[in-house]
Amino acid sequence: MPTPDLLDPEKEHTLILIKPDGFRRGLTGEVLRRIEAKGYVLKGLKIKRADEELLREHYFEHLERPFFADLVEYMSSGPVVAVVAEGDRVIEGMRNLMGATNPTLAAPGTIRGDLGRDWGTGNIENIVHGSDSPTSAEREIALWFPELQYHD
Repeated sequence: MPTPDLLDPEKEHTLILIKPDGFRRGLTGEVLRRIEAKGYVLKGLKIKRADEELLREHYFEHLERPFFADLVEYMSSGPVVAVVAEGDRVIEGMRNLMGATNPTLAAPGTIRGDLGRDWGTGNIENIVHGSDSPTSAEREIALWFPELQYHD
């Protein structure tokens, strides 16, 4: 039986999702290149079709919002690339690397600023998701990578 992958408890981790629009547009390699160029270490990587149950757990804070059904439809419209990245202050660093949520307002040089735009769909198709706090990162990594464990 293979040994589960282990995460270093001394390091910070974040979940990054390359959303269906990023995958569909062939931007996975570019996003991963930027993560690694920043010096973060990839600890988990998989291509997955997210089902409604996973998305309900992932976006639980939006369950009652009017856009939730559209969000689930968008996020389940194609494959998602899930990534666990490790590094000092990786959550904050990745949030800066991704740029503002709205790709029209995201600064040039960021993933969303360089690669995203408003497609007029009503959804914010902004290529990537990143955990916004250590608590969110731990919860999200457990959802998308239940096989990853911390070691002492």
